[in-house]
Amino acid sequence: MAMEVTQILLNAQAVDGNVRKHAEENLRQFQEQNLPSFLLSLAGELANDDKPVESRKLAGLILKNALDAKEQHRKFELGQRWLSLDPSVKAQIKACLLKTLSSPAHDARSTASQVVAKLAGIELPLKQWPELIEALLSNNNQLPAHTRQATLETLGYICEEVSPDVVEQDQVNKMLTAVVQGMNSSETNNDVRLAATRALHNALGFAQANFSNDMERDYIVRVVCEATLSPEVKIRQAAFECLVSISSTYYEKLAPYIQDIFSITAKAVKEDEEPVALQAIEFWSSICDEEIDILEEYGGDFTGDSVIPCYYFIKQALPALIPLLLETLLKQEEDQDQDEVAWNVAMAGGTCLGLVARTVGDDVVPLVMPFIEENITKPDWRQREAATYAFGSILEGPSPDKLMPLVNVALNFMLNALMKDPNNHVKDTTGWTLGRIFEFLHGSTLETPIITQANCQQIITVLLQSMKDVPNVAEKACAALYFLAQGFEDAGPSSSPLAPFFQDIIQALLDATHREDAGESRLRTAAYEALNEVVRCSTDDTAPMVMQLVPLIMMELHQTLEAQKLSSDEREKQNELQGLLCGCLQVIIQKLGSSEPTKYVFLQYADQMMGLFLRVFACKSATAHEEAMLAIGALVYSTGADFVKYMTEFYKYLEMGLQNFEDYQVCAITVGVVGDICRALEDKILPFCDGIMTQLLKDLSSNQLHRSVKPPIFSCFGDLALAIGENFEKYLMYAMPMLQSAAELSAHTSGVDDDMIEYTNTLRNGIMEAYSGILQGFKGSAKTHLLMPYAPHVLQFLDSLYIEKDMDDFVIKTAIGLLGDLADTLGSAVGSLIQQSVSARDFLNECLTSDDPSIKEAAEWVKIAISRATNF
Repeated sequence: MAMEVTQILLNAQAVDGNVRKHAEENLRQFQEQNLPSFLLSLAGELANDDKPVESRKLAGLILKNALDAKEQHRKFELGQRWLSLDPSVKAQIKACLLKTLSSPAHDARSTASQVVAKLAGIELPLKQWPELIEALLSNNNQLPAHTRQATLETLGYICEEVSPDVVEQDQVNKMLTAVVQGMNSSETNNDVRLAATRALHNALGFAQANFSNDMERDYIVRVVCEATLSPEVKIRQAAFECLVSISSTYYEKLAPYIQDIFSITAKAVKEDEEPVALQAIEFWSSICDEEIDILEEYGGDFTGDSVIPCYYFIKQALPALIPLLLETLLKQEEDQDQDEVAWNVAMAGGTCLGLVARTVGDDVVPLVMPFIEENITKPDWRQREAATYAFGSILEGPSPDKLMPLVNVALNFMLNALMKDPNNHVKDTTGWTLGRIFEFLHGSTLETPIITQANCQQIITVLLQSMKDVPNVAEKACAALYFLAQGFEDAGPSSSPLAPFFQDIIQALLDATHREDAGESRLRTAAYEALNEVVRCSTDDTAPMVMQLVPLIMMELHQTLEAQKLSSDEREKQNELQGLLCGCLQVIIQKLGSSEPTKYVFLQYADQMMGLFLRVFACKSATAHEEAMLAIGALVYSTGADFVKYMTEFYKYLEMGLQNFEDYQVCAITVGVVGDICRALEDKILPFCDGIMTQLLKDLSSNQLHRSVKPPIFSCFGDLALAIGENFEKYLMYAMPMLQSAAELSAHTSGVDDDMIEYTNTLRNGIMEAYSGILQGFKGSAKTHLLMPYAPHVLQFLDSLYIEKDMDDFVIKTAIGLLGDLADTLGSAVGSLIQQSVSARDFLNECLTSDDPSIKEAAEWVKIAISRATNF
């Protein structure tokens, strides 16, 4: 087989489908019959310079895919499979890979670099292959340029694959030395210099100790800044990418260099090619992000407890930075508003200006207004568009007091421009700016409204007229209407200023969804989003008109389900439309179902609606399934216990949703709907509980299901127990051990990142909601003694959380509630255990003096429950 492997790899890339299929089958059989020999053959092919480059490249790719996968569970399985191979086979494969790094063929070297990094990702964390970094570093200096390039590329990929704590500091120092040497201006080979610069970008997270040393940091930053002046555009771009990464990773170390970096970035923004200029602007956007985070976290109050003081780099740079950014706004591209993924210097500059406004607030306004006033009426569309973009960009950040006078003057001008400007770019940006005015400066919290009886009609007329404009302008008008409606959300239940125009608004939005070109520029989606918001924020006086929408939207959904013989492209559009229509119905159900008078009239449609949703599940589209499931959740809430009549037919789709590991959002939403059904049906859900519990337990045991779905599943145990009370007894022997092992895992978070801490807190919350639901479900029954064996574990879990001291407020509230439920349900039987608890008394006292009124209130109740159970 190994003899023929070259030919099979070439055949697997053949134009002839049959030849290709046959070759792929051969490769699959070879892998299944003898994995070690298969992987060795691939590594041998990749390392052999006499073989065709096509077969070598594919060999490397298959080798890489045999070690790595996107899905976490599959990645883990492949890693375990590699580790279980015979050590001599692994050593031979590694030798082939390291040899390939010296190959004259670029594709072979590059593929080998990636495979070495994937192996490093598996082995280095387990302290295996300790000689790898040394072996790579011995490849430097005296060797041919192409070998040095491949080595640096490999080091860069390794830094992407492994976390900094698995590489010893002395090895990090040697790696950085090699990388920075390769970046140096004395390096004559551009390929080597580019590979080194990209490697540094990945290695910056490893350089914490080096950046704490002034001399080393000065040297690294100097080399990066020199690389931004390289004659080679890709090297300049990669060097600026390093600066962007430094700005976020080492913000607090930047002060000595910021002046020089400003000069370098300003030159690049004004004179360099677009990919380089974009990164230079990104540097300042990144600094804004850092300062916004610091100012939000510390509320601008830097007393002694601030770990990272804010250096106010943006505030200091304002007089030079603002003119630089305003200049970029004039570099628009002709067709950027037609392209949803367009990104250019003008857009990057506007985005950065928006971040600057959020960072410095009022200070930005006097620096930007002269540019706006000078350009807004110019004959050249670029100047009008840039001025409008600048105005829209500074509407979030400065105070309403500073902006209101300007907006009151500008509003009429903007409405005219949206209708009458001859240029679509200008209209597009004007529509966006109006949306921003309504988003940030319109609402019940503002003292002086910008939308009054006097101008409301004109605003509506202009927006509805603009919905007939070209798709990108119409889409912006829909978005502006969305924020306009949202601002009236708290206007009171009886009447909204939009009520007189309600019928016209709904009709215009429906017309927009029916346009032939509604698929362009997200117009259809934006029109439905606006329609949903108008309905959600509507008041009692327009309820009859919302009711008239129900049969209309149902009819449209029915038509999408009837369509036959669609091409795959049409099918995709159809599925998207089904999702939008289900989403619309969900909002209508929530609106009409929330008040008694409309609820009874509306429920006449419930049967038909449910029938339509069930038909949507028969179509294969995750988006449509999500939306239909959410709509059913809303229907459950409205119909209450009557929903039981749909359960027999709905159950199979509920089960399907719980089994959908691939589209895990569908699974998560389905778990939420199970909770809704528990609350609505209470003990009427009993006949379906065995099936639901079996599926939930399977979900928890699976390593294929995305971790984010697991906390809501635990909460769902609590919902079920609350619904069926002591009938939950038969599930205790399955649910409780699951809860216990998850509780042990989630008790400790030391040394993990912020994402993991957030996830762990969500998990803890889910576990405690399950325990609380089970305790409350059994309260007052004759079977509470069945829960006593689990009480010590629950208290131990609460103790360990208290000791860890990393609960967020949400978790603290759930935890103190759980302590109360334990005392409330189990009474004196658990009293002595609570008294022996390491932390119960301290935890309760802390909660009683909490600043959070909801925690304090919960603690007052817990105090009473505990004093009943003990003599606390």
